[in-house]
Amino acid sequence: MNVKMNLILGVSNHIPNGAADEEFEALYNYNIRPLVSALYQFPQINMVFHYSGVLLYWIERNHPEIFVLLEDLLSRKQIELLGGGFYEPMMPFLPQADKIGQIEMLTTYIRKQFGKRPQGCWIPSHAWEQDLVSPLDACGMNYTFLNESYFQAAGAKLKQGYWYDPCITEDQGKIIIVFPVFSSLEEKKPGEILEKFLHYDGTDSFEGPITVFPVFNAALESRKHAFSGEKAETEYLKFFEELSNTNSQIEFTTPSRIYKNFLNLSKLYLNGLPVSSQNNNLIVPRQLLIDCPEAGLIYAKMIHTRLLINQLRGDKARKLSALEELWKAQDSSLFSHPGLANATVRKAAYRALLEAENITREKSTFSPSLSVFDYDLNGKDEYIFKDEKVSCYILSQGACLFELDYIPKAWNYLDTFLPSLGKRRSAFVEYLVPGTSLPEINWQGIKDARFCGEENFQIEELDRLRRLLCFYLPPKQGFPLCNIEIKKTWQLKRNVLSLKYELKNSGPDHENFFLIPMIDLSFSGGNESFLRILAIRGSLKEKINSTGQNELYLEELGGIEFRDLKNEAVLTLESNRQFSARIFNVEDIKDNNLYEYHFSCIMPVLPVSLESQKNLDILFTLKISS
Repeated sequence: MNVKMNLILGVSNHIPNGAADEEFEALYNYNIRPLVSALYQFPQINMVFHYSGVLLYWIERNHPEIFVLLEDLLSRKQIELLGGGFYEPMMPFLPQADKIGQIEMLTTYIRKQFGKRPQGCWIPSHAWEQDLVSPLDACGMNYTFLNESYFQAAGAKLKQGYWYDPCITEDQGKIIIVFPVFSSLEEKKPGEILEKFLHYDGTDSFEGPITVFPVFNAALESRKHAFSGEKAETEYLKFFEELSNTNSQIEFTTPSRIYKNFLNLSKLYLNGLPVSSQNNNLIVPRQLLIDCPEAGLIYAKMIHTRLLINQLRGDKARKLSALEELWKAQDSSLFSHPGLANATVRKAAYRALLEAENITREKSTFSPSLSVFDYDLNGKDEYIFKDEKVSCYILSQGACLFELDYIPKAWNYLDTFLPSLGKRRSAFVEYLVPGTSLPEINWQGIKDARFCGEENFQIEELDRLRRLLCFYLPPKQGFPLCNIEIKKTWQLKRNVLSLKYELKNSGPDHENFFLIPMIDLSFSGGNESFLRILAIRGSLKEKINSTGQNELYLEELGGIEFRDLKNEAVLTLESNRQFSARIFNVEDIKDNNLYEYHFSCIMPVLPVSLESQKNLDILFTLKISS
């Protein structure tokens, strides 16, 4: 090799807001502390570190001693800290003000803690759109890093079959330098990484940097359960020892040392369109919202909350508090199926969004409302009831409830995403089951029944003054019980949600069937440490022992009371007609074949006998109180 080559090594770590403390501890013990401690012993090796604001904030409060080592590494210019969004957001989904706000929040934190302002930033998940250049430039970011696949997609020339040069990219007259990240080398051993570069002859490129980012993390992460933190440090020591013994013509450096000296960089416009099936790390950000509908709903909630915050006038402190809650819910991990599967992180995001909404409410002037707009951004209107303590979101498909927020505790009782199904479920979707003998009932469905949850109801009445909404489902051939007409009338009044069913038999024959609404509610857990269930019969309430049971069968009910112990709330479901009910705790396998609670499915069962041209009314109420 005739030319010295600069090699940039780096690491990126993040734990989402709301994750269990054990996750932070595991990352610290098996990754952060061993890596920093090992690197400290090799002053000739430079690295770039990116830790999200969430992670840095946790380290500051739980292991501030590592900050001393980081400060020392910074003072001897051995490492560089990257900026980025404080809560590791999915950048393309954010309004311009939020992009800048999140970046400035992390920049300010790093400057206050370590005395140095970052010059470059990290793009979470490599989720890139070209208009990110302007906010990065506005925040004083001179460079960033993107997966090598973006360079390939933009037509960059491959250098000697191994790497791409950094490039300049532009938007609206603003420019930024982009370094390629060689994720394809992520799990290689040091010798394997460097072997490619030792044969470089300098004929194909300027004397430039090669970026390998992150370093060794994936390989170590996969084995972290096999050894202690001390063993992890030994592994890193071996790693840096091998790097130290490489050819002297490789220089380990940081981008802030060299980016100003770049000459003749190519200009590329980088896009998010994959060019081959091998580009598994190339993310098309907007496609995530299509591929994972639950991610689309969280995105819609973010947009709706941002609109509410924009309406705040004249109170900067309130607006900033609301924005900081909103930013907590913009985490990039929430926009992929694996991230959404983490119930604690998902619920923390909803909690933050509802806290932000609550901050926007003027308690003295708040007025209950019924509004109509395309909430989920799919071209169809949704219907939103808002009361002082309860908000309800209704879909016309199924005329069902898809979000139920209890504002005082910032809790969405319809956060019922189930990873194995890949989607959220709703509440008050009905099965009409023919006959007088009840078939097998399961939370996943009922065979040979008419499922109304996938049928499109028509709007029959919308009364904003009374906050009343009536849907109508006409007779429809080709279904069981096709001559049964259904009206569903929703009303939210004094924080009590009521649903009135009007069933009519428009056919010539007498019909016997069961009406079985399916009501999913998400609590913090399904056992008695989190949830107590009481059967209501007349004026009496009987506590139901649900210990060790994932399925309950209750009879002769006037209602059911659910005591949410964590949120200190009581949900009371009552009907004007006696019913029986099946209650299921729905669980899914998480890790190591352990089951995790996701939600409770309540299925009231009401027998119905209707003569031709006769009607029957059934009323349900759902009350949430402290």
